[in-house]
Amino acid sequence: MKKRFLSAIAASAALALTLTACAGDAGEKKAAGDKTDAIITVNNTEPESPLVPANTNETGGGLILDHIFAGLEYYDKDGNPQMELAESITSDDNQNWTIKLKGDSKFSDGTPVTAKSFVDAWNQSVKHNMKNAYFFESIDGYKAAYDEAAANAENKSLPEKERIGKTDMSGLVVVDDKTFTVKLAQPESDFPLRLGYSAYYPLPEAGIGDPEKVAAYGEAPITNGPYLVKEGSWQHNVQIELVPNPDYKGDREPKNGGVTMKFYKTQDAAYNDLLGNNLDVLDAVPDSAFGTYEDELGDRAVNQPSAIFQSFTIPANDERFKGEAGLLRKQALSYAVNRQEICDTIFQGTRTPASDFIAPVIPGHNENLEGKEVLKYDATKAKELWAKADAIQPWSGTFEIAYNSDGGHQAWVDATTNSIKNTLGIDAKGNPYPDFKSLRSEVTNRTIKTAFRTGWQADYPSPFNFLGPLYGTNASSNDGDYSNTDFDALLKKALNTSDQTEAFKIYDQAQEVLLKDLPSIPLWYSNVNGGYGEGVNNVVFGWNSKALLYQITK
Repeated sequence: MKKRFLSAIAASAALALTLTACAGDAGEKKAAGDKTDAIITVNNTEPESPLVPANTNETGGGLILDHIFAGLEYYDKDGNPQMELAESITSDDNQNWTIKLKGDSKFSDGTPVTAKSFVDAWNQSVKHNMKNAYFFESIDGYKAAYDEAAANAENKSLPEKERIGKTDMSGLVVVDDKTFTVKLAQPESDFPLRLGYSAYYPLPEAGIGDPEKVAAYGEAPITNGPYLVKEGSWQHNVQIELVPNPDYKGDREPKNGGVTMKFYKTQDAAYNDLLGNNLDVLDAVPDSAFGTYEDELGDRAVNQPSAIFQSFTIPANDERFKGEAGLLRKQALSYAVNRQEICDTIFQGTRTPASDFIAPVIPGHNENLEGKEVLKYDATKAKELWAKADAIQPWSGTFEIAYNSDGGHQAWVDATTNSIKNTLGIDAKGNPYPDFKSLRSEVTNRTIKTAFRTGWQADYPSPFNFLGPLYGTNASSNDGDYSNTDFDALLKKALNTSDQTEAFKIYDQAQEVLLKDLPSIPLWYSNVNGGYGEGVNNVVFGWNSKALLYQITK
């Protein structure tokens, strides 16, 4: 990787949230380099799908994958990419890349990690039309491979095992066991920055095959990261246990005896366990404790900016929000939400009203975009726009926002729908789902019938990561099925611009398209609000709000 690229990222990286716990009753604080055999317990949510990197695009599964896999790179606490399995990632033209792997590395079944492990995993993502296939869109040959896979997926005459593509991406070539090349469809200066994201992790032969084989692999994955999933430990909707990988030789070597991730039904239950010293690390305090947790936890409390953006999205199948009337209604809804009041009263200063679609800690955030006024509360404007929409197509029914009850969302959803109800004079309310997996399943399958909460925790520190995966045509996390050719063209232009200052200006233009179309309704940016238990040491919350679990001791 070019040094100037690394320097540019380092100079503008997100703020690191570094805290070291007081030892409390455990005695003096342990040094950062000390190891313990203690098992660290942390909160998490049940993954939506089996643990297959390219088929996981939600935070519950993502937190696990980031600790059980080693990729070409990983991101340090500041969001800077660091080489993990890659020896070098180089290009003379930002289009043709050569990736060389470090010496010996192997999966937990003893098979070696090779260039083929990456190329096969990346190709399989597209051939199976996995959730993160979009991350490979820039690779030459993606479209042909993706189109074939999509056509096969729709072909009901084929047996289910055969509804996958057969074509590999032409831009991926294995040179030898330790080298492969990547040809992009066009030059893209931020390509190396993406390679620490989980979609780009390698897979062993055991994880390559038909969909049934891959799904079975994901229930008991063979991996190569700092930790391994303890055999038989994944109790769905209860917990999963990770144990240190004795063969891992990278920079993220565990300092503890393992990590147990508990899947809580509510954030209140997780917080109560933290207070009772039955949980070591918590990354999401319930809204019921926003006013008290910093006093209750003292210097073990965390309240810092993070790379998280929150919104709600209206499904593409809601006829009331299509055409001119639909756009007017989206604008009216946005004007009808009193973001500042909700941030002050519900979140008590732990959220900041959104002024764009990119979290403030990400380089390229701009709070002075043309059209940003649609994100300000204006009851008069909201009523005016709603009336114009009614003149075109009369409103009917109730406006609902779906949310997962296990995520501490009820209070803000109720406040948001009440703001809409009181401003527009329509029936509006929340629509609770029992857990995150249930909500995401309906969103992913496009069976949800109401608006639904959406949020984004950055995969890597770039404006593109907040824009492309969520709003690009056919993108992996484009839950509202938004498509705008002007927006897509601006994203490609920004990626093909080496001067980052100029690229940020193009991203601004792309965001201004979004402010007109409102594929989602931006709400606020989140801080990481959490804490850790007595006697827990070396706790670091990184740029993306997640704790670096491998260095925690107690």
